[in-house]
Amino acid sequence: MSDVDRFLKQTAEWLRSSGPNSDIVISSRVRLARNLSGFPFLGKLNNELQEDIVESVEEAVKKSSFLKDASYFRYHSLTDLDRQFLLERHLISREHAGEKGDKAVAITHNEVVSLMILEEDHIRLQAFQTGFNLIEAWRIVTQVDDELEKNLDYSFSSELGYLTACPTNVGTGLRASCMLHIPSLVLTKQVHKVLQALSKLNLAARGLYGEGTQAVGNFFQFSNQMTLGQNEEEIIDNLERVIRQVIDHEREAREYLRQKRKAKFEDQIWRAVGTLKSSRVISSQEATQLLSLLQLGINMELIKSDLKAQEINALFLLIQPAHLQKLIGKPLNSSDRDIRRADLIREKLVKVNL
Repeated sequence: MSDVDRFLKQTAEWLRSSGPNSDIVISSRVRLARNLSGFPFLGKLNNELQEDIVESVEEAVKKSSFLKDASYFRYHSLTDLDRQFLLERHLISREHAGEKGDKAVAITHNEVVSLMILEEDHIRLQAFQTGFNLIEAWRIVTQVDDELEKNLDYSFSSELGYLTACPTNVGTGLRASCMLHIPSLVLTKQVHKVLQALSKLNLAARGLYGEGTQAVGNFFQFSNQMTLGQNEEEIIDNLERVIRQVIDHEREAREYLRQKRKAKFEDQIWRAVGTLKSSRVISSQEATQLLSLLQLGINMELIKSDLKAQEINALFLLIQPAHLQKLIGKPLNSSDRDIRRADLIREKLVKVNL
């Protein structure tokens, strides 16, 4: 058993469904980009300097009261499946998961904080909260950052702020984001208007796994794009204001579906339930899309079920390729995963009656 498998037995913080507006806002995340003074950016680092950074950050992690229980994983000890597993849990990025070499990640036992070492920047520190709770995520990440800075010398300019590899992160180095589940806006074909409005506000809309990914299962990640010229409070406040508007639009779209398209809408929901409960082979993409409709049906009380929102959220994660293989306890090819995924879904949905 791999050391990362301990996380398989718990629900990731961002999927707990216990925060404000958690039926729409799955999670809130605040991430900070930092680099160490005296070292070049990642693209210019040789192996020796990479090792120096990894060891320096590890020592700083050990001295942090917030990170004292964190697991520190060096990448040479992780398999490809381990890294994919951590990516699916949002504890590392796609870029970090795809890189080999002398990299590392520190993760708190409750998965509230993860710290990627040698991603695009020397340090990518992120804090998660369930539901719509950017303020608490910001408070946590700021506390951890302050503790680390006592033992690490960050690259900082009195004129520009924190110096980062990507110019869009210069300044605060802060990227705030919320993961939203907005199936009603997709079903009513209003989501494109929302995305267009976001782009005009310098906000980015991405898929489930961030930059470079497409929306799957009606999940969208909304975040700020620029940090230079704005302080942390402005970034958080601007994003919060927009997210509240999206929440309102999603709730309005749900009521429209309930009142104006009731028969067709309920048919879509129940067809999704029927497919999930009867399929013998199903891909992760199709399963995610159908589970999204199931979740919507339960949220709108169209489906009576003892399933809790957290259980469905956990299922979104368990059906992903790496999680499924770790759950089964052996490597599976694509065809076998599709069969085992269907088995798992039927088992979990016994509480949903047709």
